[in-house]
Amino acid sequence: MGRPMTGSIQDGVTRPMTAVRAAGFTKAAFRGSAFDPLGQSRGPAPPLETKNEDSPEEKIRQLEKKVNELVEESCIANSCGDLKLALEKAKDAGRKERVLVRQREQVTTPENINLDLTYSVLFNLASQYSANDMYAEALNTYQVIVKNKIFSNAGRLKVNMGNIYLKQRNYSKAIKFYRMALDQIPSVHKEMRIKIMQNIGVAFIKTGQYSDAINSFEHIMNMAPNLKAGFNLILSYFAIGDREKMKKAFQKLIAVSLEIDDDDKYISPSDDTHTNLVIEAIKNDHLRQMEHERKAMAEKYIMTAAKLIAPVIESSFAVGYDWCVEVVKASQYVELANDLEINKAITYLRQKEFNQAVETLKMFEKKDSRVKSAAATNLSFLYYLENEFAQASSYADLAVNSDRYNPSALTNKGNTVFANGDYEKAAEFYKEALRNDSSCTEALYNIGLTYKKLNRLDEALDCFLKLHAILRNSAQVLYQIANVYELMEDPNQAIEWLMQLISVVPADSRALSKLGELYDSEGDKSQAFQYYYESYRYFPSNIDVIEWLGAYYIDTQFCEKAIQYFERASLIQPTQVKWQLMVASCFRRSGNYQKALDTYKDIHRKFPENVECLRFLVRLCTDIGLKEVQEYATKLKRLEKMKEIREQNQPSGVARSDPAFRKVGTRIKPGRDGSGGSRSKREGSADHESGQNYSASSKGERLSAKLRALPGTNEPYESSSNKEIDASYVDPLGPQTERPKTAAKKRVEEEDFADEDLGDYLLPE
Repeated sequence: MGRPMTGSIQDGVTRPMTAVRAAGFTKAAFRGSAFDPLGQSRGPAPPLETKNEDSPEEKIRQLEKKVNELVEESCIANSCGDLKLALEKAKDAGRKERVLVRQREQVTTPENINLDLTYSVLFNLASQYSANDMYAEALNTYQVIVKNKIFSNAGRLKVNMGNIYLKQRNYSKAIKFYRMALDQIPSVHKEMRIKIMQNIGVAFIKTGQYSDAINSFEHIMNMAPNLKAGFNLILSYFAIGDREKMKKAFQKLIAVSLEIDDDDKYISPSDDTHTNLVIEAIKNDHLRQMEHERKAMAEKYIMTAAKLIAPVIESSFAVGYDWCVEVVKASQYVELANDLEINKAITYLRQKEFNQAVETLKMFEKKDSRVKSAAATNLSFLYYLENEFAQASSYADLAVNSDRYNPSALTNKGNTVFANGDYEKAAEFYKEALRNDSSCTEALYNIGLTYKKLNRLDEALDCFLKLHAILRNSAQVLYQIANVYELMEDPNQAIEWLMQLISVVPADSRALSKLGELYDSEGDKSQAFQYYYESYRYFPSNIDVIEWLGAYYIDTQFCEKAIQYFERASLIQPTQVKWQLMVASCFRRSGNYQKALDTYKDIHRKFPENVECLRFLVRLCTDIGLKEVQEYATKLKRLEKMKEIREQNQPSGVARSDPAFRKVGTRIKPGRDGSGGSRSKREGSADHESGQNYSASSKGERLSAKLRALPGTNEPYESSSNKEIDASYVDPLGPQTERPKTAAKKRVEEEDFADEDLGDYLLPE
């Protein structure tokens, strides 16, 4: 075959042309023009066609965007806790969505309506109604969704409706809706069906249908066991009293898998820097925190279940606890066995079997440090309550040495040091407890008391105010704040805090009497009377309150009303003659002389050696003109002679040290068996200190004008210088107001019972 022809004409056919120039380029195109392969010389592109915002499609698109934004804002407000704003946004979204549907129906066919948006708007609105406790509106909204067959899977919302009925305590309807939802959920959704069955079981427990509840929980524990179902199953068996089933249910609860990894993966196997950094990063991440929470919840359920069934599954609670401990030791919760043993000791305490409790706690002395510290802390507390401070201090030291970061152990150690009077050292222990646990309210309260003892009132007030921010309605804290203000001589603040206290404990007689005392010191007698009377109404055995009320009525010239208070005081302290003398004096001042005379005679029968009573009898019998005056005068003379003989036989140095020679201003409060001071613990008062805050400093001055303290039965006697009978006396209630004159003739001798001063032998003890 020859070479192809190139230029000649063959058989009259022209040869095809070959490429002699670049495709798309001509020589002429480059003449007189620059190189511009991108065509930039043609200028900018023409502007895009502007959207017509007035078009119906654009309006619908913008409105749909606005509805979605409102739904999102409603959900965000709900998550932030602003439920009212969330509901308003949900309502606004519902209104705009209805407008959107109408506009879309006018423009397009009904098939183009966005059903997902309608569903989300209605569902969010129902959820916000439920969150705001508007259950009727929520149920109506859910019904709109459920009855609309267009929405797929709307039957699941019947679970939410059942939850609302459960909150309304309409348990039968709740069970009905749960079962309807269960029927509409396919079996492939196993987890959701289990949760609904758990709700059904809880509703059965609420209605007391324990057998049906047991069936639900048994099914759950067989299909997919979990902690809540296991715990509820134990509660159901406990309700019907089935011991064996309780044991089996407890074993099932113990066997529930937590599905968390072991702690070994958080331990670095090598010195690889990269691996160590990864392990350090995941040691406290969100997944690790979730594992801790799940484990803590499991331990809480197991401990609660053990404490519940231990007293009933065996013949005694001790045997029951032992069974639970053995089961726990054989499980993955081995560390809970020691906690159960400590709970066993606490149960002994509740049953007042202190020796058994101490023996149980002493078993932990050879255990690991954490358990040893907990047991030693409880032992220290027990010995402290029994006032065995040496033993309490010993076990407190053991607890602190076992676990230096145990705030309860440090608090107990501080208490033992406080009891020994070393307040500075006690404050150091309380401070260390607070450094280890800033929420240890016991240490904070105790350090406030310590600062009070040290007279560092500003620091004490600061501690109690911090504690008040934590415990808003604690009566003890409120009282301590008021007491500190009283010690700081700020009665207005003290009154204000005491008013808060009686709003928390309105029947606390100690707080009411303290309010009365503060108002009395401020000079407001009417307010003081109101609170003293309220205190007397709640606790009518407080001698100080009774004494103040009697003095108030005498001061206001209502001696008849004072009688009942002094009579009650004489019932509380029957060996104190002064109350009965007050009663007799009130009768005399009110004009009932016969009753006063009878009362004095009765006093003389009970206290035949009381000189003051005999003087009253001699004077009254003389004034009335009775024949018994000579008999009483003879007895009075004999008693005064005996008193003189006793004083002569008494050494001179001893006589002046007798309490009868003390000055009127120094009022000694004797220990009374039936007084309010010794019963302070029975009053339910907010003051937990040993009565040191209940001051009566002003009462000696307040009562000195109207209530002169009278001698007791064991006073020394002293006769007058001459041998004549001294029938004079001084009214213990003070001078009597002048009686209205009833006769034209003026009496030569006027009665005056207050002109004569008391001798030293009549001063109070």
